[in-house]
Amino acid sequence: MAILNSNSQYIRAVRLKHEGIPHGIFPFTLPFVRNLHELELHPNITYVIGENGMGKSTLLEGIAIAYGFNPEGGTLNFNFSSFNSHSKLDEHIRLVKGTERARDHFFFRAETFYNVATNIEELDQQPAYGPRIIDSFGGVSLHEQSHGESFFAVFRERFRGNGLYILDEPKAALSPFRQIALLARINELVTEGSQFIISTHSPIIMAHPLSKIIQITKDGIDETKLEETEHYSIMKQFFDDRDRLLYHLFQNE
Repeated sequence: MAILNSNSQYIRAVRLKHEGIPHGIFPFTLPFVRNLHELELHPNITYVIGENGMGKSTLLEGIAIAYGFNPEGGTLNFNFSSFNSHSKLDEHIRLVKGTERARDHFFFRAETFYNVATNIEELDQQPAYGPRIIDSFGGVSLHEQSHGESFFAVFRERFRGNGLYILDEPKAALSPFRQIALLARINELVTEGSQFIISTHSPIIMAHPLSKIIQITKDGIDETKLEETEHYSIMKQFFDDRDRLLYHLFQNE
């Protein structure tokens, strides 16, 4: 399959169903939820960015669960629960799907990845007639690798192309070099007909040109460019004039 376009992408948009929304409880108190009507997704990569607490993970979680993923992550076949803490946003959104159907699927959540790795271990200990699940992740226990190595094993080994991949904070355990490597891997998968929805704070990961950046703020949700993001400007300011920034930062303590 070639690179997806607006007609063939797997999820075209996310619509909020305003009827019956409960008021005064999370996540419906978040500004972006109150202002959300329809969010159009990019055929290749949609980045969701914003400060902590704005609702990035909540949005990705809602999209993933509405699509059929387990709240804690994994493929569409994963069905386990360590602690039921997901919001009810998925019950109030509708996914507008494209003409094509993904052949591969994965919901990656940095904060619950340990639980996914543990579930793989538990399933592989049970009698089975087919190959071990861990074999599709490179064959090495995810618990026997460093955090960053186990993350990258998923991206490198488990992602097969022609897929829908929802990644929540994939940079959490990745060095800058690994973030660049992840960007290259994302590009490979995009050329193989994949669509990504990614929440991140990393200007490196959000640098792919075939993408749109959605920013969530206290005022709602809108589209922006990499160079206009606070993530980019702070990093650029730091490295362009580090001494001056540190001087003013430490003077304010």
